[in-house]
Amino acid sequence: MGSIEHENEHENDIHVIDPIDPEEFRSQAHKVVDFIADYYKNIEQYPVLSQVHPGYLRKNIPEESAPNVPESLEQILQDVSRFVVPGITHWQHPNFYAYFSASKSTAAFLGEMLSSGFNVNGFNWLSSPAVTELEMLVVDWLGEMLKLPKSFLFSGGGGGGGVLQGTTCEAILCTLVAARDQKLREIGRDKFSKLVVYASDQTHMCLKKAAHVAGFGEENLRVIETTKSELYALSPNSLRIAIQSDIENGFIPFYLCATIGTTSTNAVDPLGPLTAVAQPHKIWVHVDAAYAGSACICPELRHFLNGVENVNSISLNTHKQFFSAPDCCCLWLKDPSALKNSLSTNPPYLRNAATDSGEVVDFKDWQITLSRRFHAIKLWVVMKSYGQENLRSFIRHHVEMAKLFEEMVKRDPRFELVAPRNFGMVCFRLSFWDVDMSNVMNARLLEEINKSGKAFMIHTVVKGVFVIRITIGGMMTKERHVVSTWKLVQELAEKVMVMEGI
Repeated sequence: MGSIEHENEHENDIHVIDPIDPEEFRSQAHKVVDFIADYYKNIEQYPVLSQVHPGYLRKNIPEESAPNVPESLEQILQDVSRFVVPGITHWQHPNFYAYFSASKSTAAFLGEMLSSGFNVNGFNWLSSPAVTELEMLVVDWLGEMLKLPKSFLFSGGGGGGGVLQGTTCEAILCTLVAARDQKLREIGRDKFSKLVVYASDQTHMCLKKAAHVAGFGEENLRVIETTKSELYALSPNSLRIAIQSDIENGFIPFYLCATIGTTSTNAVDPLGPLTAVAQPHKIWVHVDAAYAGSACICPELRHFLNGVENVNSISLNTHKQFFSAPDCCCLWLKDPSALKNSLSTNPPYLRNAATDSGEVVDFKDWQITLSRRFHAIKLWVVMKSYGQENLRSFIRHHVEMAKLFEEMVKRDPRFELVAPRNFGMVCFRLSFWDVDMSNVMNARLLEEINKSGKAFMIHTVVKGVFVIRITIGGMMTKERHVVSTWKLVQELAEKVMVMEGI
């Protein structure tokens, strides 16, 4: 070991950095903006799907521990290019068609910069009044664009309102807990094991996860089978039969998750008929409109939300089609008090006169976590930068490109559509009489598409059938990309069929 004097001399050699020096920030931020702008400018040069192998990063970065002394931003960005970029699957690439697109826009970038720049934590009104009040404003703005009933809006005067959370997974968990506790206050906590949650076999996996977190097992979850004849939507009659069977067996129905735009097939559950079945049993109806909800700001698509006036809550992700970048999920409730009754905590260190007055909203009581980002300013900047008409135009353009892809599939007799195209997603496959052969061939086709680096799609399995999904919603995707992608699919289909001697 060295002497204390020697160690102190070494410490004195280290330059103490000011973490936030305004002029240094200005200089460094310009370099990062240039780096990101160049990334977007050249994004089509990269393979859409990362081609690295597991563990690549540790093998390629020579350092075994974090640096002891500072590195320059130039060196850091060089390392980003060398080590990080090859391991990125480029979600903003115009030929990214997998999952649901994580939309981005210049306005969203700027809103994120403002959010990060202010770096506030808006857990209650007092901690930053603008965070709360701007959030109340933007969720009402979006609710009005969707023509949600006034009962869901702060401005409606009926006690409803909305909150910005991170993801739909959070929104479903929060509403499930609120519905659970509301029902247990009515029937007694000793009946917990008898509560039942309903959904279709097309409902997103986050419901099952939320149910598990909320304390429910498989015996409390009813997954109702859908059919191709009903376009994979949840059948009100099937729901009625399931509810009646549960009641006869001593179970207590309490929560239904309906979906507008399911992940596998983009199916739309009929809200009006479903709520007519649920209401007599006092079942909380939540609508998961994570992907497709934003599209309903277009009048020609708004009918998919018909019946929403009878549900208890609805959520959608503005980071999917609303150009706002992850993470930003809007959740509206007719009766937020049910949520607050389950999630409120009021320790002494958070007590304040504004909260005690009852005149303000404390959004910490509308979510799981205490800490919360300034999501609202990002959404506000997006809405103000583009305006309602441009936002509708962007969404319509994506839908039109999906229609184009759908028409091209229809014209090729080797392929078939598997489900109706309601929004910007098309489900298709190579068609063979033998289902097993069809599944093998389509799996190989998808593998070839993704290996090419020229496009990235994923699959789903519907009633035992392997289906290729293409979701068109990227901010940089143009018609020429869609056309060239279809040509790629056709070429690789020919290759796969020749390899199999077909």
